[in-house]
Amino acid sequence: MTDSAKHLLVGIDLGTSQSAICTSEGTRCVVDSYVGWPVDAVARKILGKEVLFGAEAVDNRTMLEVHRPLERGLLKEGSDKDQQAIRELLGHLLELGGAAEVRRKGGKVRAVVGVPAEALRVNKQHVRHAMRGLVDGLIITSEPFAVAYGLDALLHSMVVDIGAGTTDFCVMKGRYPTEEDQRTLVNAGDWVDEQLHTLLGERHPGISVSIHTVREWKEKHSFIGEPPKKITVSIPIKGKPAEIDITAEIREACESLGPPVAEAMLDLIAGVESEYQERVRNNVILAGGTSRMPGLGRYLEQAMDEYGGGKVKVVKDPVYAGANGGLALAQDAPKADWEKLPG
Repeated sequence: MTDSAKHLLVGIDLGTSQSAICTSEGTRCVVDSYVGWPVDAVARKILGKEVLFGAEAVDNRTMLEVHRPLERGLLKEGSDKDQQAIRELLGHLLELGGAAEVRRKGGKVRAVVGVPAEALRVNKQHVRHAMRGLVDGLIITSEPFAVAYGLDALLHSMVVDIGAGTTDFCVMKGRYPTEEDQRTLVNAGDWVDEQLHTLLGERHPGISVSIHTVREWKEKHSFIGEPPKKITVSIPIKGKPAEIDITAEIREACESLGPPVAEAMLDLIAGVESEYQERVRNNVILAGGTSRMPGLGRYLEQAMDEYGGGKVKVVKDPVYAGANGGLALAQDAPKADWEKLPG
């Protein structure tokens, strides 16, 4: 093994919907945050695997005990299977990134794991436990801070990281953020899915659709503002296929996200020292999977109009922005910042 291969640095973005990894060897992988085990011997025979991950687990969910171990930005507690699922998911990401092979050959692996800001306070010990034996060194940080670090947006900026389980806010002041600099809302992608699922059920009696299908529709057709086109889908109603127009429901569900996000953003900006508020307003960074919702950035800019205006830019690569920032932090972190984990 070459000297450069003996040590591997990785950044991991542990998300409610998707989890991503970036490594110092240039590997980048993303997996939907689902873990599934065959429910019986028949399912195991058909699938030929002991555990499935991501989209493969969702697609085969009728044969699996499926777990989504993060919920509203927190690692689920109280279930051994959920604890096992988060460890399996992290192990799978590290395997995809080549970390497991490096360790098998005697190399060292150090990982920065980004988690939602609320999870940073509440579930830090669970992340440590899940990573034990998988890596040699660990830093746990908040996802919005990791995004800011990767973009070198460390001074007079705000990251609004809208994922599936949470929307996380972080004001950057040229130092590590404190709890006062960060905020978490549960109004995020999953919350929009729930709003849309409820609206469809109320307005189309007899509809039969899973939350997974509703999520696919939202991800494909989401928008804020005037609809770009009429949105129709095919769906069974009382067992019979039907074409329905869901434009109004999509718009209402998506636009319900705007007010709570704008309110939290403005409240945090108001807490910034007055001479720096304009700089922060003009350097708002929208990250996370839900940041791709058309019209959301413009909505947040309009919310700042009466406060002197502002600019919102969407990260170019929301899938990997957090993991890439974690890797950048890993590459710069001094030795004293690393927590050693027992095997």
